[in-house]
Amino acid sequence: MEKKELIPHLFRTEYRKIVSVLCKTFGFYEIEIAEDIASDTFASAARTWALDGIPENPIAWLYTVAKNKAKNHLNRHRLFSNKIASNLKLPSTETDEIEINLSEQNISDSQLQMMFAICNPSISTEAQIGLSLRILCGFGIDEIANAFLTNKETINKRLFRAKEKLRNEKVRIEFPSDAEIETRLDAVLTTLYLLFSEGYYSESQDQVLREDLCFEAMRLTQLLIENEKTNLPRVNALLALMCFHASRFAARKNKNGEIVLYEEQDETTWNHELILKGGHFLKQSSQGKQVSKYHLEAGIAFWHTQKTDNKEKWENILQLYNLLLQIEYSPIAALNRTYALSKANGKQEAIIEAEKLELSNNHYYFTLLGALYKDIDNERAMMNFVKALSMAKTTSDKKTIQLEIENLGESQQGNIKKK
Repeated sequence: MEKKELIPHLFRTEYRKIVSVLCKTFGFYEIEIAEDIASDTFASAARTWALDGIPENPIAWLYTVAKNKAKNHLNRHRLFSNKIASNLKLPSTETDEIEINLSEQNISDSQLQMMFAICNPSISTEAQIGLSLRILCGFGIDEIANAFLTNKETINKRLFRAKEKLRNEKVRIEFPSDAEIETRLDAVLTTLYLLFSEGYYSESQDQVLREDLCFEAMRLTQLLIENEKTNLPRVNALLALMCFHASRFAARKNKNGEIVLYEEQDETTWNHELILKGGHFLKQSSQGKQVSKYHLEAGIAFWHTQKTDNKEKWENILQLYNLLLQIEYSPIAALNRTYALSKANGKQEAIIEAEKLELSNNHYYFTLLGALYKDIDNERAMMNFVKALSMAKTTSDKKTIQLEIENLGESQQGNIKKK
């Protein structure tokens, strides 16, 4: 990895770990201090490494500096240190004895405990998920706003109120009781799902694929499975879903970093080890009596790892979408269903269903309509593609739609010449 890419990469992978451990040490009362120390650590890295070069073990360097900054903070603020000591039963003034434990095990424990602490019923579900994405996943305000389809001002206010509420409630960073785990788990899973989704296709960062976010979501989900209290069917279903999607990462981008549509992907580049792993977790998820949206989405993702393009495959996918929309309706799932419908029952039926959705603020809607009308009514296809192009946000989407327009234009020219 090039020097200029190293610090941004480490920020994405290590910032959230440092913040989790420091929050566990300081408590929610000083959550901003934990974030500031983590940010200062990376600022120090940028300055020092530019002069002295990259250290032999960059991660160990970051952890050492973060520990020292944390201890310096406690030394400068002995009253604060005493408050932490009384709350967490740590030595009151002997700040050098306070353990800033950045071991792999404590990082994992801290992140899980933070997830459950943040997903506290005293704040709204939206605030739980937003705060988790900010603190534990390193999301920017733009990314969170994009995930919730709202604006930055709303997100900033929501996160501020959530932090104040958790402080006032004196929420402790620890595993909740067995009964509380069950009530908080859905918010935790939603957070991990959104983290993976942002990595799988990021509009906010204009990237086809952010593998680091996806693999971090998988790592945290794996931690839930390794904990006997959270090794539940829907957790296994979520990890199965992630494995199936991750198995096709290498095929989703071409050498120029542009997206490769599903039908054009080279299945020889698919990761069959991840497909098998996904199959294992999908089987584990079937042990319960309840079917979650993650079960159904994992089933859909499984069928997408089967390259055979036959009617049975798409009928299975269509039925899974039908069940998914009954459990939890979403416009995107409804839109994806119409594509499966076109493959199973033909374009004419899919056009009727798609136009019922009337997703006039969604460029994927017009892209799909363009594809459905192609070779049936090319004028309408072109109209929809042009509309989609005017609304597309990412460079990759714009290139994909532009190519469709160019190919359709060439096809129409060819038909004119034949006449």
